[in-house]
Amino acid sequence: MRILGIDLGSKRIGLALSDETGALASGFGTYQRRTQPQDLEYFRTLVEDQNISTIVLGMPFNMNGSLGPKADESLLFKAELERLVKIPVELFDERLTSVEAERVLIEANLSRKRRKEILDQQAAILILQGFLDQRRFQNSNNQPGIPLDNAL
Repeated sequence: MRILGIDLGSKRIGLALSDETGALASGFGTYQRRTQPQDLEYFRTLVEDQNISTIVLGMPFNMNGSLGPKADESLLFKAELERLVKIPVELFDERLTSVEAERVLIEANLSRKRRKEILDQQAAILILQGFLDQRRFQNSNNQPGIPLDNAL
């Protein structure tokens, strides 16, 4: 079973998938948003086709830990996804992922045009890899973590 990472944007949604072991996140492209029913149908099909067991959705927090302006949109998208796909949708703090993604792409000497094309995907990779690393760390210490959903 694989885990899907999502960087939710108003025009594009960055996507990342874990490997079968749940250790490594890889880019899965960028989805251009359409209507809400079309977007949700895309994810329903993706979950089935890719054998996805969990979705990790980036949650936009402000630097002080308060919910950012896009938080309501993320919470609504989470609820709609869970209703449709019937698998867990976990929230993961996405603070600075876009900044870090941009830095990684600049260091890779990609042109501005190419960076724009894959920035959302790179942010999704960082969100998913952070989730996978946190889960692995918690499991190795046998310490239960506090899911972000419970912190809200």
